[in-house]
Amino acid sequence: MKIVVLDRYTLNPGDLSWDPLQQLGKCVIYDRSSADEIVPRSAGAQIVLTNKVVLNREYFRSLPDLKYVGVTATGYNIVDVDAAREQGIVVTNVPTYGTKSVAQMTFALLLELTQHVGHQAETVRAGRWTKSPDFCYSDYPLVELDGLTMGIVGLGRIGRTVAELALAFGMKVIAHSRTIPSERGSATRSTHDRADSLRLTEPRSDPIKFVPLEDLFRTSNVISLHCPLTPETKHLVNAQRLSWMKKSAFLLNTSRGPLIDESALAKALNEERIAGAGLDVLAIEPPHADNPLLKAKNCLITPHIAWATRAARSRLMNASIENVRAFLNGNPQNVVS
Repeated sequence: MKIVVLDRYTLNPGDLSWDPLQQLGKCVIYDRSSADEIVPRSAGAQIVLTNKVVLNREYFRSLPDLKYVGVTATGYNIVDVDAAREQGIVVTNVPTYGTKSVAQMTFALLLELTQHVGHQAETVRAGRWTKSPDFCYSDYPLVELDGLTMGIVGLGRIGRTVAELALAFGMKVIAHSRTIPSERGSATRSTHDRADSLRLTEPRSDPIKFVPLEDLFRTSNVISLHCPLTPETKHLVNAQRLSWMKKSAFLLNTSRGPLIDESALAKALNEERIAGAGLDVLAIEPPHADNPLLKAKNCLITPHIAWATRAARSRLMNASIENVRAFLNGNPQNVVS
């Protein structure tokens, strides 16, 4: 059994062990693989693992021995699952591994936007406090979260965890999500807005209030995106919806970059029509040098690392290997093809 890992580096830069995978077969592991290297490196392999290397119909046709593709991530849009299914290739992913880490990053971005800890610490290091005529100073207004409204778009596992953190900070939470449990525990679903919309019944015991998307954009002090990327949710945040936001509101995205029209967001930030944005994802990664958000006012961008705590990567790696083991045992799990 030949197993090929096409791009191991982001998942495991060297602090985790591949030994459990190597015990399952002849294993060849590459840090990164270009498009031209996919076929020669995967030739003869029955199992291929990929994190961000794109596998499409053309590659599958060139790899007749391939029986299994393991995506070492939750999102699997990098794999043409229809083509895989047609060729009898099983495709799996790893759900839920990064819930706590992504929620933590969401609030790290929000707290930096409201407290400016990094900037303040740098001014102290530069000697400004030692020269200050007062016992304290601040370059930006500091914002208390207690009593503010957090609007969450997408109340899956991560969205729900972010909501719990918001409630712990004393925030009010409103949400807009495709499905939520009804009072009897069954899923309630309806459509209200063209993009990922949903006016849904609110469980009486739930402190989260479910609202139409327009209401969420108009009333929230903070908007946090936690929905999947679909044709309906692409550019969910567009010029019109940005115009609905309060001038004092913040936008957070630790989900998928294309949920936001980046040019529209940069314009809104530069014109100070919203207070700031905290983004861990962009539409193209790595971004092009001319991405307007890279120079936009009060826009914090981190390099898609919300998922990448060691704890989360360890869970991801273990689950990816267990997916391979389950496939070899004839009982594949987390199948998406």
